[in-house]
Amino acid sequence: MKKSVALMFAAVFAVQCLTAQVAEGIKLLHYEKNKSAKEVLQKNYDANSKDPQAIYWLGQAFLAGNGIEVSKEDVAAAKALYQKGLQELGSDAWLLVGMGHVELREGGDLNSAKQKFEQAITATTETKGKNKGKPNAGILTAIGRANADGDSKMGDPMYGIDKLKQAAAIDLVNPDIYIYMGISYQKLGGENGGEAVKAYTEAISRDPKSALAMFRIGIIYKSQNNEELFNQYFDNAKTADPAFPPVYYALYLYYSEKDVTRAKGYLDQYVQTADKDSRNELYQADYLFRAGKYDESLAKAKELDAAVGLKAVPRLGVVYAYNYLRKGDSLSSKKYIEEFLATAPATEVQASDYKLGVEVLTKFPGSEAVAASYIEKALMVDTVKANQIALINAAADMFGKAKSYNAQLNWMKRVNWMKRGMQMKGELTEFDHYKLTSSAFNAKAYSQVIEFAKPYMAAHPEKPQPYSFFKRATMALGTDTALIISNLDYLDSVYAKVDLEKHRKAIFLDEYFKINYYVNLFNEIKKRPDFKVTTKGEKSPAVEEFLATCQKAIAVADKMLVLYPTAGEENNKFAQDVKATIQKNIDYYSNPGAKGNAAGAKTGS
Repeated sequence: MKKSVALMFAAVFAVQCLTAQVAEGIKLLHYEKNKSAKEVLQKNYDANSKDPQAIYWLGQAFLAGNGIEVSKEDVAAAKALYQKGLQELGSDAWLLVGMGHVELREGGDLNSAKQKFEQAITATTETKGKNKGKPNAGILTAIGRANADGDSKMGDPMYGIDKLKQAAAIDLVNPDIYIYMGISYQKLGGENGGEAVKAYTEAISRDPKSALAMFRIGIIYKSQNNEELFNQYFDNAKTADPAFPPVYYALYLYYSEKDVTRAKGYLDQYVQTADKDSRNELYQADYLFRAGKYDESLAKAKELDAAVGLKAVPRLGVVYAYNYLRKGDSLSSKKYIEEFLATAPATEVQASDYKLGVEVLTKFPGSEAVAASYIEKALMVDTVKANQIALINAAADMFGKAKSYNAQLNWMKRVNWMKRGMQMKGELTEFDHYKLTSSAFNAKAYSQVIEFAKPYMAAHPEKPQPYSFFKRATMALGTDTALIISNLDYLDSVYAKVDLEKHRKAIFLDEYFKINYYVNLFNEIKKRPDFKVTTKGEKSPAVEEFLATCQKAIAVADKMLVLYPTAGEENNKFAQDVKATIQKNIDYYSNPGAKGNAAGAKTGS
């Protein structure tokens, strides 16, 4: 279960006029205790309703949402608060920044929001003294905060980074400037992770006790599956402040699928340090499921459902879906996971939820298209390539178990493409080759089986599976005997190159198939009405074709004799007898003295 917070940061600006209540409220936001923060900041506002920063920070508490999402009602509350302040106090810079932040949250005109930001900067730029021409660092930082908020589609992180760099040059002590900068770099994409780490590291240099900066670095390394480093930074965050809740929840999530006992310890620490909230009961239900206590988990979920409802705690649907699936009630599981994925806020949905959706839907024939769409959405949520490959592999396995072999093949091919495109050691593993070739065979895509088996044989010549797949797919090609023989020639050449002695019998059996084919073919040619040889030795095209086919059969027999050269040995005797019979036919129909349509020597094998 993932707790997604609309804005995972907040800290005390280096502004001397901040009241103790505002400082406490900001710290609570910093700790993702949004409910408590709102209560504290509301009390401060009630006592200081004409203080621009009291208004600004209460609005920021509204814009932080409930810890799961920022609702339209939350944004509307912040907007009304800032508008009231502007009406009463005029165009104060803090309120202008707040309104610009609201516009970003509403998905409005970015340029309009930037105009408010620039207006706030102009209004607070010193016009005299030693700081003449310098903007207010607090206002610049607030602008950076606004553009760091939300997902990658909200705001302009580069614009925010520029303002934060200006702030950092003016204010040399505030660590939160660099925290917002790090978040902004993360919004720009994974390739900017290094810049984000640099920013968070600078925040730590300004405040060695910044649990938030340490935690954010740990999150970056967690996204890279670097367990050593993310544990190191999470431990640093816990040491800096043992009462910092987000780190315990992140560790619970990580270990919940690896070590449920260890995960329970982190969950208990989270509940002890976080806001008291009904969602904590949800996390308990999640733990009970992961511990295999399905009935207890369901009971806890139903209790919470009755108390607050699915709308208040949407991830209850996921808990229901998991439990019902494990208890064998696929229909109920399907109902809950489909409802969740269709209605839950985007901030609530994890890649694993889509994976669950695929697992459930593959149990219902005809749902393949929806299941595939879930995979695509999961890949957008989790952009770490290694995680994407694991997800696609899992999805391919589920399609295979559901006997949706064409879907399985398509996803396996995608894994193949992704792995070859990544800087990974050795490209595909032997198991990767096996799964790819096997999925193609199950899908009866025999041409692709042959295509995949070739690199499989080259990469793992000691394994029997690639040869078996190649041979079986070749023999399943149907009536295209010429293609079958061509493929068998290729296979025999590989056999001989890898280990002739080991594969001698397999090659002989392939030659046996070929010689039978040629013998049957030239016998059919002899039955054609245009099969004629005149007394003058003139041969019809059918006879010429017959003789050419006989020569191919002789060449095959010679290969068989090379494989088994010892006279009297069974395979040698077979090849000698077949070759002699074919040679009689060649001699008979090549003889200028042959008369009419004589049948020639009897053939067969």
